[in-house]
Amino acid sequence: MTTFVLIPGMCHGGWCFRELCEGLRHHGHRAVAPTLTGLAERAHLLDGAVNLDTHIRDVTGVLEAEDVRDAVLVGHSYGGMVITGVADRLPGRVAGLVYLDAVVPGDGDSCWSLVSDRERQWYADVVETGYATRPLPFFDPRATPHPIASLLQPLRLTGDPTRIGRRTYVYAAGWQGESPFTPTYERLREDPAWTTYALDGGHNLMRDAPEDLLKILVEAAGARW
Repeated sequence: MTTFVLIPGMCHGGWCFRELCEGLRHHGHRAVAPTLTGLAERAHLLDGAVNLDTHIRDVTGVLEAEDVRDAVLVGHSYGGMVITGVADRLPGRVAGLVYLDAVVPGDGDSCWSLVSDRERQWYADVVETGYATRPLPFFDPRATPHPIASLLQPLRLTGDPTRIGRRTYVYAAGWQGESPFTPTYERLREDPAWTTYALDGGHNLMRDAPEDLLKILVEAAGARW
């Protein structure tokens, strides 16, 4: 049994992984999908101090409190920032990393620095307080504003990211228009240290390609489908 810890992208809560978690449990794995501070059912905790470090601590806290030592961390979109930071802080508790159409940061990178100008225009559309970016109009009605400080703060890494041996990238090939993650996917698919996949779905792969995604995650745990 592997413990999957699934981290949502911008404006989403753990609810976005509900069906995927059910599928993983059906295959005998444990699946946890925490909601990050300031979002969804934790939106009441949003203030200007909620940043990337806050979200990394959210997840390291889960691993420590639940005494998880074999985690496969799964990060969707912005969640790639978080899982990279968690693996750096607690490498002994992380067995693998899976990036779902996500940013793959290095030391000193921020989500802001890794995306396109089009994405940055969206990030700059903040709510009245100035603390958070508004969800896009086509997002799920449950989406909530995302703490902008988490998008601007650079990630600080103290170790070697390659020490996590199993690293997987799942690219969404069905974007309407240009995907901001294409350069990342094209770079990683040439790197033998990475396992890469391209799925015929939009950015929300949990909704558009659930069965294919479930199969990839089960295989990432070292299990046969």
